[in-house]
Amino acid sequence: MSGHFITVEGGEGAGKTSILHSLNSKLQDLGYDVLATREPGGIETAEQIRKIILDPNHTKMEERTEALLYAAARRQHLVEKIVPALKQGKIVLCDRFVDSSLAYQGHARGLGIDEVLAINQFAIQDTMPDLTLFFDIEPTKGLERITANKDRERNRLDLEKLHFHEKVYEAYHMLMNRFPNRMQSINADQSLEAVEKDTLDHILAYLHKNE
Repeated sequence: MSGHFITVEGGEGAGKTSILHSLNSKLQDLGYDVLATREPGGIETAEQIRKIILDPNHTKMEERTEALLYAAARRQHLVEKIVPALKQGKIVLCDRFVDSSLAYQGHARGLGIDEVLAINQFAIQDTMPDLTLFFDIEPTKGLERITANKDRERNRLDLEKLHFHEKVYEAYHMLMNRFPNRMQSINADQSLEAVEKDTLDHILAYLHKNE
């Protein structure tokens, strides 16, 4: 595949979604062919699975069920949207991918990072991001942003206690150490403009190096 697969990761309230839309526009203005998408979702089947996973009423959902649903949504999203775009030479910007499952279900839910990775390797085969940008912000600050943002979608993950989000944050730092060649950190505890600039700089540096 000749395209570039770039993902953005982080805990709740890290600002990934807002930055992704801005990056999409800025990269297109620079002449790049970009596809922006998200997980879980991005296509009709995966968006339907997203509704099931994130529905606040589904508090009885068991951890393995949750992990398998994420992997199923990921598989369909990959084959239907991401892989075709990469084959066309596009830059694919994705809000979350496999690292989210490793952090949330693998570590924070206690299923084990390697166990959840195995589930996802079946789903994604050999397709991993070329570059992953982790939006680093302390969980308490991220959750404060969520509380302040009245327009944000409220979902089942918002029902979790602070300890859960701290485990997610811990997991991302574990993944940074495990995949140092792929994952880079962005200081998300800055103004939106500063985060946008840092993120764009990282992406352009990667593209200039790999084009």
